[in-house]
Amino acid sequence: MKNQHPQKKKVLFLYFELAGYVIACLEHFAAKYAVEVYLVRYPVNSVAPFEFKFNDHIHPYERKDYNEKSLVQLSREINPDFVFVNGWSDKGYMAVCKDIKKKVPVVLTFDNPWLGTIKQRIASIAGPLYLHRLFTHCWVPGEPNAKYARKLGFKKNQLFKGMYSADVALFHSYYLENKENKKQHFPHRFIFMGRYTALKGFPELLKAFSSLNDDEIKDWELWCIGKGELETLIPNNKRIRNFGFIQPKELSSYLAQTGVFVLPTHYEHWGVAVHEFAAAGFPLVCSTTTSAATTFLHENENGYFTKPKSVDSIRTTIKKIIQLSDQQLVKMSERSIELGNQITPDTWADTIWHILNKEKDVRN
Repeated sequence: MKNQHPQKKKVLFLYFELAGYVIACLEHFAAKYAVEVYLVRYPVNSVAPFEFKFNDHIHPYERKDYNEKSLVQLSREINPDFVFVNGWSDKGYMAVCKDIKKKVPVVLTFDNPWLGTIKQRIASIAGPLYLHRLFTHCWVPGEPNAKYARKLGFKKNQLFKGMYSADVALFHSYYLENKENKKQHFPHRFIFMGRYTALKGFPELLKAFSSLNDDEIKDWELWCIGKGELETLIPNNKRIRNFGFIQPKELSSYLAQTGVFVLPTHYEHWGVAVHEFAAAGFPLVCSTTTSAATTFLHENENGYFTKPKSVDSIRTTIKKIIQLSDQQLVKMSERSIELGNQITPDTWADTIWHILNKEKDVRN
């Protein structure tokens, strides 16, 4: 079969913190559309020490090795057909956008939801004047973020959703591995996976779970996977266990032994973990301020919402899960699979390709 895209495109990604799901999307995009990906990245965060391997079609560069002038020069040498920019706070990245915007699509991405803060209101006034000199399009995760993008002056034909995607194939493989066993005996274990910080609602979760008596908790446990400054709060007893940070491709045995994902965050710009666990077929418990839950959690269908910062609300929601039968939990699991397939690395790749070719047609 002949290559459908004989003229190889080059795409430049100006990124901050990478995660495994980003690499999955980049690899899928490079493979599906036969493109070369050039990736400028920041150092890995010590709280989430992901390990990355890049295939031959992804060319990584370290942001720390470039100043503003040399970054613009790098962009000129690459001569990309499309530029993806992670936010507008890096002056070097903005210099690249200013230099190239009139030649190719330059897409602003961010995950801030609209909260109506003073800072955001000021940005909504300045944004249409400043951002549109640098960017041709805007790409955000979901509707809470799209609302902010519209406030910044991006029109319907410039705005796209689905900017974050879990590595759906990986997490769905965990579902398939464990599907039959969970139908026979659904694991009575909640799993929290994220940073052990106050912002994630971690202290409230520990308090809520610890406050349940034996009759309320029955045989349920809470397993914690992650890293952070509040790790010392975890009692690590027979009911609550800490496993530390685990690489995504090493999660199989943990997901096989757990049943319900819980993320009672105070405030979450998006929360890709919600998508990951939906794709793995987990019923979900999320706070109402978890933006990703607006897409992947439907109340009473595949889980429940809880109020942020409320030990009582988390406790009540946990009890609702515990009181469900295994058959009801399996049904929720199946609904999570359906919702998790709304966004995939395939839809992610298609969005870039659509913008690239649509803009090319407009410019021609």
